[in-house]
Amino acid sequence: MSEAGVGEAVEPRSEQSPEKAGKRAVLATVPSDSHMWNMVYIELLLQEHGWDVINLGACTPPELTVETCLKEKPDMLVITSVNGHGHIGGRKVIGQIRSHTELDYMPAVIGGKLGTLGANNKVFADPLVSAGYSAVFLENEGVEPFTEFIEAPKRGELVA
Repeated sequence: MSEAGVGEAVEPRSEQSPEKAGKRAVLATVPSDSHMWNMVYIELLLQEHGWDVINLGACTPPELTVETCLKEKPDMLVITSVNGHGHIGGRKVIGQIRSHTELDYMPAVIGGKLGTLGANNKVFADPLVSAGYSAVFLENEGVEPFTEFIEAPKRGELVA
C-alpha cells in the first residue's frame, strides 16, 4: 500500500499555503482489489486535470478511506476497482463514508469493472447511487464521462 495519506506523508489541507490549495481527491479501491495499475492511471488522469491526489493504494481498508477523508477534507473521493467485485465492496465503503455527516459535502464516485456481467454491469449503477455515490462510471463507457465529471464546475450536479 502507498504511504500517501498516512502519517505525515501528506500536508493537511488546513496547513497548506494558499498557492498549494487546489482541488484534492482521495483515491482508493475496495478491500478485495489488489490491482494498482488502474489506480496509477486514474491518479495520472486526475493530475493532468489539475487535481492533487492522495492515493491510498490497493486493498484499501474502508477505515483508512474514512480516516483520510475526515483528516484531509478532499474535494472528491474516487473509488476504482477492476476485480469484478467493486459493486460489493463499494457499498461497504460508501456506507462508512456517508455515516459521517461531516463528509456529506464530498462528492464520491466509483468506477471500473464493478461486476462480472460485462455490458450488464450497468445494473449496479442505480443501487450504488442510492447507496450514496454521486456518480458511477462503468468500464464499457470509457474514460470520457469521468473526465467530463472532474472538469464540471459543479460536480455534484452531474450524474453519469
